[in-house]
Amino acid sequence: MVTTTEQPPRETFRLSMLLYDTRYRALTIQIIFLMAFMAGAAWLMHNAVDNLRALGKDFNFGFLNVRSGYDINQRLIEYSNDSTHGRALLVGLLNTLLLAVMGCVAATIIGVIGGVLRLSNNWLISRLAAFYVEIFRNVPLLIWILVVFAIFSESMPAPNAFRGDNPAATMKLFDTMAITNRGVYLAGPVFDRSLGALTLGPFTISLNFLAVLAALVLGWLIHRALTRNAEKVQNATGRRPIIWWKSLLGFVVPFVFVLYALGFHLDRPSLQGFNFQGGIYLRDSLIAMWIALSLYTGAFITETVRGGILAVPRGQSEAAAALGLRPSRTMRLVILPQAMRVIIPPLISQYLNLTKNTSLALAVGYMDLRSTLGGITLNQTGRELEAMMLMMLIYLVISLIISGAMNLYNSTVKLKER
Repeated sequence: MVTTTEQPPRETFRLSMLLYDTRYRALTIQIIFLMAFMAGAAWLMHNAVDNLRALGKDFNFGFLNVRSGYDINQRLIEYSNDSTHGRALLVGLLNTLLLAVMGCVAATIIGVIGGVLRLSNNWLISRLAAFYVEIFRNVPLLIWILVVFAIFSESMPAPNAFRGDNPAATMKLFDTMAITNRGVYLAGPVFDRSLGALTLGPFTISLNFLAVLAALVLGWLIHRALTRNAEKVQNATGRRPIIWWKSLLGFVVPFVFVLYALGFHLDRPSLQGFNFQGGIYLRDSLIAMWIALSLYTGAFITETVRGGILAVPRGQSEAAAALGLRPSRTMRLVILPQAMRVIIPPLISQYLNLTKNTSLALAVGYMDLRSTLGGITLNQTGRELEAMMLMMLIYLVISLIISGAMNLYNSTVKLKER
């Protein structure tokens, strides 16, 4: 007896399946909503352009090529009042990114330390951490910015306090840093030998900087290779070789070699006239924004970290203690890596909030994207719609990049299903 198996005939696709077949219905609804959203956005834009035309205005971004005519007090790239509004936009954007990166790094460090201290068995330490959280997250951020700025401006010495044989104030860290009520002056890197510069559109990148960056990347690659080899040895023999000194040499040797080859030395700030000259200048407004944003966002991250640690089963720490691990190593090697799966999603929201909150820098005179494009440029050119749309688009792109990067990292630490 011969048994034959026949494939059932495939169902012919019909347009009605787009609505009644569950395989296509969700996609159909999404496409309909997307088309409706695009149609609504197009209608709003068309209506706005018609209203501008009725007022004798057009819709274009030509104002970005017009001379700006104003100065920016804190900048990472070359700029003068003869530069264009587009250049001013770029300077403001870089100032925003600088403040956002500094704030995210500091807030994360504060939040991790605060989250661990909130769970301390020492009553006084845990209460102090709780007091920090409650006082910072229950007061508006703008008030903290103004308070920190006022304290910094009033409590720090003026530059002339560093003058004389017995000055009232002295420089810190082996005369490489001066903290004044106008800002912080730091020793800056200087190279006796230059490899030139690379021009990429509006940016000019020093090849010396790229060489130093390449040395650091090389050190990281060496550390990664040593770590992978140590994991292989551990999996094969059960014993993990000591590699910290090799990794340290892998970072230090290329880095020091590049600095020596380029003739690296520090340009220390010195008091000349009524102010310090040389080195790197961080304005008081930047310092105040950095401190306020870091402490404010760090309070929220503290609670996020505390919740993530509490989400790890207590048996994990008990098992680590049974193996003889000290509490500090248990927290670093066992608890925090597992807590990251819970911490990362809300941490993304805190990073996004901090980045958008940098727009409050206008209150203390820090020239970020809001102060340049959404402030002086908007007022000088009268291009309200174009400036606001461009600023919204830039903030949206920054937020999407941060969210995408953090989600990518989250995919590497989350539990993998088999």
